[in-house]
Amino acid sequence: MVLSSKQKAELHNAILEYLGAAGFSETSAAFAQESGIGDVAPPPIGSTQLEKKWTTVIKLQKKIMDLQQQKEQLEEELKNGGGRRGGNARTNKDQLPRVPAEHTLQGHRGNITGVAFHPIYSQLVSASDDASLKVWDYESGEFERTLKGHTNAVQSVAYDPSASLIASCSADLTIKLWSTTTYECSRTLKGHDHNVSCVVFSPTGDHIISSSRDKTIKVWEVQSGFCIKTLEGHEEWVRRVRMGDDGNLIASCSNDQSVRLWSAASGECLHVLRGHSHVVECVAFSPASLIPIGPHAASSSGRRRHAAQPSEYVASGSRDKSIRIWHTTTGQCVACLTGHDNWVRDVFFHPNGKHLVSVSDDKSIRVWDLAEMRCCKTYADAHEHFISCAAFNPKDPHLATGSVDQSLKIWSCR
Repeated sequence: MVLSSKQKAELHNAILEYLGAAGFSETSAAFAQESGIGDVAPPPIGSTQLEKKWTTVIKLQKKIMDLQQQKEQLEEELKNGGGRRGGNARTNKDQLPRVPAEHTLQGHRGNITGVAFHPIYSQLVSASDDASLKVWDYESGEFERTLKGHTNAVQSVAYDPSASLIASCSADLTIKLWSTTTYECSRTLKGHDHNVSCVVFSPTGDHIISSSRDKTIKVWEVQSGFCIKTLEGHEEWVRRVRMGDDGNLIASCSNDQSVRLWSAASGECLHVLRGHSHVVECVAFSPASLIPIGPHAASSSGRRRHAAQPSEYVASGSRDKSIRIWHTTTGQCVACLTGHDNWVRDVFFHPNGKHLVSVSDDKSIRVWDLAEMRCCKTYADAHEHFISCAAFNPKDPHLATGSVDQSLKIWSCR
């Protein structure tokens, strides 16, 4: 395998960083001279990039061995006719959470408000009312580091698609960008006039979208840090904001009991979705893998009428204890899911396209079958207190949930 010039430069910098951190000063100087690169900044306390990549390779090798072993077991079951007696259930083909939780991560001194998985490594970052972010290895359950800089509760956190930046927002009215190499704050974005409640990256990573208690949504350019667009229309606190996978739509929800859909290009409000009878806490767009639902469900002959498009539907969860699913083109509510006994705090479409997952102040995780529009699985008392946030890692199927009990739980979905 031949490395590109960029890959060679990254490898050389990682080697030089490791040699410096390990105390091989003479070797480091000689390598820097022969490779034609200057000194690199000393790494932060903890693993260097070379060490991190090395441990990732070891973990991936272990995964490959585990998958190979699982493959051999399944082949043996099929050979002996065991596959017909429930092999599918054991393989968890739908990638739903398994109980008990693999890890319980503790260290925050306040409610957990947000969680996000690293797009590549077995790492996640959590946000808390204690004004800090914490980075964890979700496979081992080990704490890695704390990021401090906000002066009030951190409300939301997100990785950019390339995994080079972490974005966080806070009740201190700011959005901060953090380098995933140095874990230092590289930029602070100011412009909101009240609590910044949510922050997400666009699918390209070029923009950040934020929502605030000042009733606005702002679009920021990552490279310059400038606010290039402000979306106004909500009458109360904008709780959550999401951008569709195709980058064309923005969805927001608010204390004004509405969900709004916006054109990402023009900033125009396309639909105001009303139906909830209390504060709308969360929204989520559907993936392209979604099975046909609502008016596009299977016909009486059983044939699919329609292939799903990215962001064709948006789900919303509310303090009225219900989840609603809306068609983004027509604005029609195609389903209302009830079953939670308290506020619905977070919701997302499962990447398998067949399920919706929600978490609630009733301390439960619920999985909803989208074909039948009913709750098919309930994880009661998943936490000791209200569950405030959730995230799913589609590349290495795991669910992370955060709670008012100040803990994170990692659930294997393999």
